Amino acid sequence: MTRRRMMQATMAQGLGASLLRAQGAKSGTSGQIPEGARSVKALIFDTFGTVVDWRGSIAAEGVAWGKAKGVTNVDWVHFAERWRDGYTPAMDKVRKGELPWTKLDDLHRMLLNDLLKEFGLTGLSEEEKNHWNLVWHRLKPWPDSVPGLARLKKKYIIAPLSNGNVALLNDMAKNCGLPWDLVLSAELAHPYQPDRETYLKAVDLLGLKPSEVMMTAAHSGDLKAARSLGLRTGFIYRPNERGPGGRADKAQPGDWDVVSNDMLDLATKMGV
Repeated sequence: MTRRRMMQATMAQGLGASLLRAQGAKSGTSGQIPEGARSVKALIFDTFGTVVDWRGSIAAEGVAWGKAKGVTNVDWVHFAERWRDGYTPAMDKVRKGELPWTKLDDLHRMLLNDLLKEFGLTGLSEEEKNHWNLVWHRLKPWPDSVPGLARLKKKYIIAPLSNGNVALLNDMAKNCGLPWDLVLSAELAHPYQPDRETYLKAVDLLGLKPSEVMMTAAHSGDLKAARSLGLRTGFIYRPNERGPGGRADKAQPGDWDVVSNDMLDLATKMGV
């Protein structure tokens, strides 16, 4: 082979390798994905706080409602936090047998009745109370959630796995454009998260193995429970779930199969 032909062959090989690398970067080859996540076919998401901003959404609706009604003495951020903080104790009553299985919409309504008294919001009609209770159906996503999920959907099955009931999660998706492939909920298994049956029911409904499903959350408790059952784990950092300076779980690379700063970063790390 002449020197000129050798140089042409070398250049062609280099160009081919560059094209392959570019194609791999575009399509998201397994070489870019953390080793522990390469078996993943579906991502399931904690929703409140991870995908949607419950605190900011409820507070914003409260401010607008209060302005329309002439109510000026309510701290709506505190109202949202008190409502959310009642959620786990209410579920514990179900776990202990003090209440029968109760979907989250009904737990929220029970809590709301007490909150209205606590915050001096009396005289609301049943229609107004029902509208307020459905605020959880109208929560807004974090700015990166919809575009990040849209990218992930190109390669993976994506679904919520939340203690929110199916109607709540479906309405939420419709209201804010969450592009789920399907809706998974603790309502389908009846134990709440982080009880094992909730995760295993989701895996079974997807027709996959635990190692092919990634639980994705901003909360380490969710991820610990999922990992103990063989699911893969993806962490999304949500520093503002409780507002600036509020408590938020953190993670370092290696703590979970994937650790990301937001939904777009997660999509990049999952190769899309």
